[in-house]
Amino acid sequence: MTDTHQTAAQSLVDTLIANGLDTVYGVPGVHNDPLFDAFWHAKDRLRMLHARHEQGAAYMALGAALATGKPQAFAVVPGPGFLNAGAALLTAYGMNAPVLAIVGQIFNDMIDRGLGQLHEIHDQVGLAAHITKFAARILAPHEAGPLTQQALSAALSGRQRPVMLECAMDVWGKRTPTAAPLMAKPLRPPVDDESVERFAKILGGARRPLIVVGGGAQDASPEVIALAEMIEAPVVGYRRGQGIVSARHRLSVNLPIAHRMWRIADVVIGIGTRMLIGMGEWGLDKDLKILRIDIDAGEPNRFARADAAIVADAAEGLRALLARLPKHMGKPQNRDEEIARHRAGFNTRIAQLEPQNGFVRAIRRALPDDGILVDDVTQVGFASRVAFPVYAPRTFLSPGYQDNLGWGYGAALGAQAAMPDRAVMSISGDGGFMYQVQEIATAILHNLPVVAVVFDNGAFGNVKLLQKERFDSHFIGCDLHNPDFCKLAESFGAAAFRAKTADELEVALQKAFALRKPALVHVPCGEMPSPWDMLHMGRARP
Repeated sequence: MTDTHQTAAQSLVDTLIANGLDTVYGVPGVHNDPLFDAFWHAKDRLRMLHARHEQGAAYMALGAALATGKPQAFAVVPGPGFLNAGAALLTAYGMNAPVLAIVGQIFNDMIDRGLGQLHEIHDQVGLAAHITKFAARILAPHEAGPLTQQALSAALSGRQRPVMLECAMDVWGKRTPTAAPLMAKPLRPPVDDESVERFAKILGGARRPLIVVGGGAQDASPEVIALAEMIEAPVVGYRRGQGIVSARHRLSVNLPIAHRMWRIADVVIGIGTRMLIGMGEWGLDKDLKILRIDIDAGEPNRFARADAAIVADAAEGLRALLARLPKHMGKPQNRDEEIARHRAGFNTRIAQLEPQNGFVRAIRRALPDDGILVDDVTQVGFASRVAFPVYAPRTFLSPGYQDNLGWGYGAALGAQAAMPDRAVMSISGDGGFMYQVQEIATAILHNLPVVAVVFDNGAFGNVKLLQKERFDSHFIGCDLHNPDFCKLAESFGAAAFRAKTADELEVALQKAFALRKPALVHVPCGEMPSPWDMLHMGRARP
């Protein structure tokens, strides 16, 4: 006789698969036993990649979401498991990444009673609500599929962000009549014609426009380029915005160059970006008009009221603008000579930032154009944010405003799992890499050929630099004792290389990529000069 019922866990898993998820990351535990059994039964349709720590599983899901732009899921036990994954969820929230956290719970009738059950935590859904867009508890098996669909719909609607589902350990295995999985229904705001017309009129009169792009424009690369070329506007993408316009494009500029151009701009167009650096640090005045395209209706006026705004998906809003703009425009002035002059000035400045600049150039030479670089919080990582040429969206992954130390290696593993044919590498300091060093075992087990570069100066380098510069070298809590990183990597079964110079790093990376197996490159280095004058440059307008 055909079984016409399924468990809550099976319903959730079927909904994930129906919505295109092919991998789930996680760490098992007793609270989720029926869920992991459902993963086993679906193993021909859904990979389970288990990590050595809940933060590793969550960062892997985040890295996969950032590299693909598609929803990714991880599963952990409640209480300590959920809290271990919390930093990755917080980072996903700050980076607008569609990550689904599937979290277990104690027995349903004991939740929030303070009885001291294993992994009990008070108001777990309430805690999750602070770092997710949607958080809910599955109370009965028939709710599992619909709530999974609601969570995925929320993750993908408007401003994408992480979501969370919780299920009690005695609900996962309960059965309900089998139903067809529900498909997520992402909602996008319609483009308002009047807003487009008002936007076009202001932009049509611009003489020195500047475009700022962020993570919300990653799927609008052709439209951004078309607008930039139509109005002769330089385009800056910082961190998640890098690569939307290739660094090879004549109108692509980096952050220090954009700071110079902000001084003389008469119109700035922000597309899918908070524009915090420009508006918060570089300054506004009556002669600068701000135009915004953002899918989040609350964003255009969050920091300062925009002169005009299109609330829409970036690509849809730009297509409407491109159709309306020509009738309001004169002939734009070519900006090539101006940009070339600023590039020459930047090249002179970045050449003084050694050894970081040499290391960044070596990485760019070794990494294929479509390779993915994951930037962790380290001196070379900071330099890469302005000095590393990025050629395509979603190939430079940087941790956003949380800027949380140690996120990078796990995120790189997730990016590699989602993009198996790409070269993927992370750059970390010795301090940050040790946050997830145990995940080398995960890379070996699941054959994820990420190349981890560890710049080792025996310290939390940025902390030590600030203590030196601002606190009269009162060093405290910054010096580190490290293992032999090469021997450590080899003990897991990974390949290991040591490079002391930029040239040696380039050679080591080429060898590591050719192996197509997990690898580590150890770069012993000393104190590095500060890059902060190129990242926080102060006011550009009075």
